[in-house]
Amino acid sequence: MCSGRIDPEFIIKAFSNKIDGVFIGGCRLDECNYTTHGNYHALNITLLLKKIMEYIGLNPERLKIEFMSSGEGNLFAEVVNNFTNQIKEIGPIGKAEKTDQNILEDKLKEISRLIPYIKIAKKEKLETIIKDPAQYEKFFTAEEIERLVAEAPSYYIDPNKCQACGICDRRCPVEAIDGAKNIIHIIDQEKCIKCGTCVKACPKRFDAIETIIGEAVPSPISEEKRKIVRKSKKAE
Repeated sequence: MCSGRIDPEFIIKAFSNKIDGVFIGGCRLDECNYTTHGNYHALNITLLLKKIMEYIGLNPERLKIEFMSSGEGNLFAEVVNNFTNQIKEIGPIGKAEKTDQNILEDKLKEISRLIPYIKIAKKEKLETIIKDPAQYEKFFTAEEIERLVAEAPSYYIDPNKCQACGICDRRCPVEAIDGAKNIIHIIDQEKCIKCGTCVKACPKRFDAIETIIGEAVPSPISEEKRKIVRKSKKAE
C-alpha cells in the first residue's frame, strides 16, 4: 500500500487498541513511482500526529516514519529492529507516561472524532512538500495544536429555521442527525465528527445550521416542540 494512503485515523485507532508503537515505511522521498508524492503526505501526517500525541500526553517517539526502497531489505530490518527496541525501552502505552488508561482512552477517542475536522483545517499544510528536514520539528507547533483543538467547531440546528427537509440528515456521513418528515432535526453532539457537511448541505434559503466555537451548544428542544404543523393548501 502506498504510504500516501495512510490516514490519521489508522494511527489513532492503533494506539486506542493499546498498540505500543506504530511504524510507517515509505518509498524514498522524490522517488515516487506514481509521481503523487504520497510519501510527503505520510510525512506530514506523522509530523502532525506527533504534535497531537505530545498534546494529549503520549510519547511522540511511539510513532516513526522512515523512507527506503523496496530493495533495501537489510536497512528495513535494521530500522524495524531499532524501533522495536526503542519501544521496549519506552514501555507499555499509558503506563510509561504515567497516564490513567481511561483518561488516555477518552483523549484518543476525542482526537479520533476530530480527525475529519483536523484534515480540513490543515489541508493546505498536509499537502505541502517539505524538502528541508530541518523544518520537520517546527512545521506544526504545540501552540498550533492547542488552538486547533480549542477552536474545533460544533454545529447546531436552529429550531426556528429548520424546515425538516431531511437534506442534512441524508448527507451526514456518521448519521449524527436525528430527524424525520415534519420533525425538526437535531444534531447528536456525541456522534458529530465536526466535518461541516451539514452546513454545506443546508439550503441557503433556510440557513438553519449555526457554527459555534468556544461556547456551549444550546440544549435540543423537547420532542413535543419538534413537530412542525404545516398549513394545508385547502385551509389557506
